[in-house]
Formats: sequence, structure tokens, C-alpha cells
Amino acid sequence: MGDLFDELEELEGIVDTPAGRRQVRETMRVAMAASASTAASPFGRVIRGYDRGDLAEALLGSFLFGIPMAVEGGTQEVGEFLAARPLHLGATIVFGVGLVVGIIYVADFQDVRVHKPILGVIPRRLAGVVGVSLTMAFVLLTGWGRVDWAAPTLAFANVVVAFVPMSVGAALGDILPGS
Repeated sequence: MGDLFDELEELEGIVDTPAGRRQVRETMRVAMAASASTAASPFGRVIRGYDRGDLAEALLGSFLFGIPMAVEGGTQEVGEFLAARPLHLGATIVFGVGLVVGIIYVADFQDVRVHKPILGVIPRRLAGVVGVSLTMAFVLLTGWGRVDWAAPTLAFANVVVAFVPMSVGAALGDILPGS
């Protein structure tokens, strides 16, 4: 099925007329629906697009992985370490985003396609998963009184520490159901 979508996407780029491109996109939708209805396993489906259902799955995964980070004292200890070392803090952010990219696009749990990237470059799924997990880390740690924004660098470092596992949860929550 993945090869079929590759061929259809290539065909979509070649077709000259808007009507022809609509026909190719309609064929892709039909093929995706047929794939989803015939697949008994949640694995091996082609995942394309990003909607509020995907966002909700990412939110749930982020929350489930984030609860231990919000109640565990080690989050604050690591946050203190990172706050004093800006390079480590930046590397932790890059590592978290890299984990998300690896889970969604490299690990091959599912055949995830980039559909209508933001500004033609940023995949919507990547932006959604990273955005949800970063927002959830901010809201959860702030709402539960685990960070004090009077010391913004330390508070941000704590949010970044929680963000890393929450982003893993968000990525897995998003792609594993296969919808």
C-alpha cells in the first residue's frame, strides 16, 4: 500500500490540470479508506494528514507520560542542572525534537506521510506533537505548582525536562492507534 501512495503522490505532481489533481487526491482517499477497512492490525497503515483526533491522541499520550514528571522531584534536580548550562538545555530540546522525528518518521512503526507541511517545510504532525507536549509540560508543571516563573530560566528548564518524555508519549499516542 505504501508503494501505491508513493506512485499516486508522484502522479499528483505530474498531472497538469486541477481536475486531474483532484481525481488523484480522490483516488488516494479511496485507497486510504480501503486500507483502513481491510487492515486488522493497527500497524502497517498509511497515516496521512493531521486532524483533531490525532491531536487528542497526542495530548493523551503526553499527559500519561507527563504525570510522573510532574510529581517526581528528579525533574527539578535535572532542571536546576540544565538551567546553569544553556548548551545542555539547548541540546535537550534538540534531543526531544529528534526523538519525536525518530519515532514518527524513522522508526517505521507506521507509514507516516507528510501532508501539506506548514510553510512548505514543517510537517504538521511534527509541529502538533511537539506543540502539544511542550504546552502540556508548561500547563501541567505550572498548574500543579511545580515551577515558579519568578525564576524563568529555571522554570523553562524544568518544562524542557518534562517535555522530553512527554514528547515521546505524544508521538506514540499519535501514531500507534494508526488513525
